[in-house]
Amino acid sequence: MTVQPVDRFAECIAPANWQAVDVISDLHLQAGEPETFEAWAAYLRRPAHERADALFILGDLFEVWVGDDVLSTHTSPSADHAFWRACAEALQAYSAHAPVYFMPGNRDFLLGPAGLDACGMQGLSDPTVLVFLDQRWLLSHGDALCLADTDYMRFRAQVREPAWQHRFLAQPLAQREAIARELRAQSEARKRSTGNDPSLWADVDTQAAKAWLRHAEAHTLIHGHTHRPATHDLGDGLQRVVLSDWELSARPARAEVLRLDAKGLHRRPLRP
Repeated sequence: MTVQPVDRFAECIAPANWQAVDVISDLHLQAGEPETFEAWAAYLRRPAHERADALFILGDLFEVWVGDDVLSTHTSPSADHAFWRACAEALQAYSAHAPVYFMPGNRDFLLGPAGLDACGMQGLSDPTVLVFLDQRWLLSHGDALCLADTDYMRFRAQVREPAWQHRFLAQPLAQREAIARELRAQSEARKRSTGNDPSLWADVDTQAAKAWLRHAEAHTLIHGHTHRPATHDLGDGLQRVVLSDWELSARPARAEVLRLDAKGLHRRPLRP
């Protein structure tokens, strides 16, 4: 399978006064993982002198998102609905001090305009070039480049179709949540079949990543999705930087922020 061509890369041009930006992905926030939520909320509450000038979230902020109405429903609200609202409130509070940019992942691609507004976030296309500190950084969730996972790529193409999304969102909320639970169960079963080892999951295709970088006139691709934090030298002056996932209940716990500033790229682990 080949990667879908990108005719023109979207651009996010940083204001001249920005000195640093933070990039994160794959927090998979959910009510059943309170430790991860608390670490993330603590990160958002840091004092102003510790904050970057902007926060970029490259997908899978949420474990699942079945529609923006999870933030507004008051009919038999579940613990999950209250959790999503708590997430939105935390993001709104942070965005009052620094802009937050969100790129959809494979878990939360249904987060729409109403959800973005409720969270105080600005949407980003996947991929997007961040123009910052006289460099072009290519940002992506990363799943569109995992070409060897042909089953997923077919599924991805299906659910990203506007017609499919319209039909799905037209269903009652309870039905959408039931479908999401079934899809998550299937995903977990698939992970268990590989020993839940990310090193055995499909990875980003190197040639496709290099083609994107050349077309975007960038030297560094930053992405998540694979849960394999590392920096890969692609040759020809190109590199691929993989973000960490977050799971504070794991031992050892995982939570890391990637900061971009005048000194380059810095991984900043968060301690539980």
